[in-house]
Amino acid sequence: MPPAEPLSPAFKALSDEDVAHRALQDPDAGTVPDGFWDRLPVAKPEAKEQITLRLDPEVLRHFRSLGKGYQSRINAVLRSYVRAKGGAG
Repeated sequence: MPPAEPLSPAFKALSDEDVAHRALQDPDAGTVPDGFWDRLPVAKPEAKEQITLRLDPEVLRHFRSLGKGYQSRINAVLRSYVRAKGGAG
């Protein structure tokens, strides 16, 4: 996934009141009830396992050309494949 675009100076200059007003105008932005986050259980992600993996040079060149985080992108592609095949995520 490419990195997000940097915030514009105009956006960074918005006051908290401006942000709140914009959020109220957004039909997809709902309010989070008080205490919502306090009731959720803590979910700890599984630790990744370090392995040795042989990849075709073409595949490795492609992912490395995308820049920093290429190993995470390879993992994301493999994870989406597993999920598409109905495997455990």
